[in-house]
Amino acid sequence: MKNLFNYLLMFGVLLFAVACSNDDETPNGGNARVNFYLVDAPGDFDEVWVEVLSVRVKAEDDSMDDDDMNDDDELGWIEIPYDESSRYVNLMDLTGENSLFLGSEDFPEGEIDQLRLVLGDDNYVVKDGVRSDLKTPSAQQSGLKIKVDAEIEGGMSYDLVIDFDVAKSIVVAGNSGNINLKPVLRAYIEAAASGVMGQVFPAEAQPIAVNAQKGDDEYNTFVDENGNFKILGMDDGSYTFTFTPNNEYQTLVIDGVIVEEGNITNMDPITLLPIEE
Repeated sequence: MKNLFNYLLMFGVLLFAVACSNDDETPNGGNARVNFYLVDAPGDFDEVWVEVLSVRVKAEDDSMDDDDMNDDDELGWIEIPYDESSRYVNLMDLTGENSLFLGSEDFPEGEIDQLRLVLGDDNYVVKDGVRSDLKTPSAQQSGLKIKVDAEIEGGMSYDLVIDFDVAKSIVVAGNSGNINLKPVLRAYIEAAASGVMGQVFPAEAQPIAVNAQKGDDEYNTFVDENGNFKILGMDDGSYTFTFTPNNEYQTLVIDGVIVEEGNITNMDPITLLPIEE
């Protein structure tokens, strides 16, 4: 009888452990699990450090009336703290396939209406070994707003990506010499995102900037150390891609790169040519 009791006790502990493990990986009840990630479209800096405090999320439940939702209403926001030992993130590390996990939360079926990325005041860039503090807008106290309008279904898990465009976000102010942080952010559900990916050679041509443009729509990134690049969250249409390497290689422009809704276009490998002397 004692052995039987011990076996039952062990079996109960195992069931509890499995249940706890599953709770960490799947949504609770009829909710949707949303995982939040940060990626970077980098600029011409050695390092770009930002102090990440949290992500704030405003979700619309399917049971809510449209009149209940007000974009300017400060109520109804869910805060997800960036719970790491260090809140300092070098955005230049988040290129190619790299991303930073910010946290996750369960939401009722409906829509992720908008996000706010909340940063601290201690942000700076490093270029040629020199550190320069970034002047940050007061809006960071409540978070930098990003419209999302992404549908989520109960019982599903989603990866929501926040893209921080460093090249557009860091502005050198006139004669003052101040470097201002005016974040340009966008967000998208990765599984449903349209975009383009590819690989650029040779490694000697790095750093290689990648620009995609269609009318007023513009996206930027850099290739990673292996030459890979990926741009997601793009509108469908025909884009002109410009690959700008270091000053020893020629810039390459490719027209007519087609992006289809819900698909990722895989470009053929690209080889940049050296500048002839």
